[in-house]
Amino acid sequence: MNQKALYKIGYGVYVIGAHSGDKLNAQIANTIFQITSEPPRVAVSINKKNLTWEYIHESKAFSATVLCQDTPLSFIGNFGFKSGREVNKLEGINYKIGITGSPIILDNAVSYLEVRVSQEVDVGTHTIFIGEVVDAEIVAEKPCLTYEYYQQVKRGTTPKTAPSYVEVKSEKPAPAPVNPEPAPAKITARYKCTICGYIYDPAQGDPDSGVAPGTPFEQLPADWVCPVCGAAKDQFEKMAD
Repeated sequence: MNQKALYKIGYGVYVIGAHSGDKLNAQIANTIFQITSEPPRVAVSINKKNLTWEYIHESKAFSATVLCQDTPLSFIGNFGFKSGREVNKLEGINYKIGITGSPIILDNAVSYLEVRVSQEVDVGTHTIFIGEVVDAEIVAEKPCLTYEYYQQVKRGTTPKTAPSYVEVKSEKPAPAPVNPEPAPAKITARYKCTICGYIYDPAQGDPDSGVAPGTPFEQLPADWVCPVCGAAKDQFEKMAD
């Protein structure tokens, strides 16, 4: 079975906010969809290991912010590759508290929804929270960020707790030639983040961080960090050709 076929299913990229009393948290999700129109109901799939799951399960409410196409990878990484148990992911973020008490993320937003949960469906590693939309608003008239664009153009990666995560196993390398010609030194080697799997490709650089295409990894500034999860350069490993 080729699980990459699942990549062809259409998704967006959203920030799901939730609360527990006065405690707030939010996370990235790509599996949210509308179920009915009268009344409007939506569903979201959240991993049971996530703090946001605990808050939604307790408060029976959540918000969903639809992100715009030019959302920086660092913004997505903050909500997708960090734990609210360890850091305050809303620090420095523009948000407001909605009528359900859930935090609504306004940075990089196209629109947002607020939902009161009416049903929970256990699907193993995840729970599908189903609820009625109690508030919704357009924030900006911009193109929405699709999951395909996030992966193929922005070169983002997928957290292991995401419902769409598929482990990609390394392919067996081809046998080396008996008498190989000495290869010229390359300055185009790609490097992979060992924390989140982001791949730095010198041919594309890192425009969001001001790194021009054609910049070798070795020439990146010492304080450059992974644009997805914030890992330092020493957390990257060179990829085999």
